[in-house]
Amino acid sequence: MNARHFTGWVLATALLAGCGQDLRDLESYALEVKSRTSRNIAPIPQIKPFNPFTYEVAGRRDPFQPRLFSREDALAAGGGTGNSLQPDINRPREALEEFPLDALRMLGTLTVRNKLIALVKAPDSLVHRVSIGDHMGQNYGEITQITDSEVTLMEIIPDGFGGWIQRPASVAMVQ
Repeated sequence: MNARHFTGWVLATALLAGCGQDLRDLESYALEVKSRTSRNIAPIPQIKPFNPFTYEVAGRRDPFQPRLFSREDALAAGGGTGNSLQPDINRPREALEEFPLDALRMLGTLTVRNKLIALVKAPDSLVHRVSIGDHMGQNYGEITQITDSEVTLMEIIPDGFGGWIQRPASVAMVQ
């Protein structure tokens, strides 16, 4: 018999000897667990029956169709086809019209030849000089007033009915 076989037999004998040890403590623990009294399990809660809601049309609009406004509704709201206000789309766009108003910052004012000019910083870090009548912001805003603390403008925005409305806006001085 060679050394390998002999080593294999010795290991197998050692492993079998380890399996033959006293298991009385494990068996007594298993009996003790089995003898414990079990607790009652709470019953499964009863599910309440579902009461479906029945939608009765009875003069209501279909909730899955968009709400259509009549021409009278649009005119009463100040927009629609009855309003002749619209932005001049054919005029050349100015540099500050590519940025939203909340991205622009007023830095100060200058008076040149008795005319007040505001300095406005764009997000691209360029400082622009603007005066009354210039445009800025993405909603066709035209500057109507310049003070030491803000630039006021009037924007032209869609009213949602195919027309346009004016809305005041301003860019305040950075503190």
